[in-house]
Amino acid sequence: MAKATLNLTAGKEAVKEPWLWRLARDFEVQVNLVKANVDTDFGWVQIVLEGPVEEIQRATAWLMTTGLHVEAQERALGA
Repeated sequence: MAKATLNLTAGKEAVKEPWLWRLARDFEVQVNLVKANVDTDFGWVQIVLEGPVEEIQRATAWLMTTGLHVEAQERALGA
């Protein structure tokens, strides 16, 4: 299993979308919410994705198409 820590920043339109739910539903990754601050017009979250490397890469690539600002903080490969 691999892990990736991501910081996501959302503007007014992206805040309204259920992108964490879609991550958990559409990709074979475990989504762990580390910390967040979300309001009606701006938000940021720090999440850890855990799963196969290919799925983390697919999930991260999808996040980049959602209008979120995506910043990878840490990546770790597991056994």
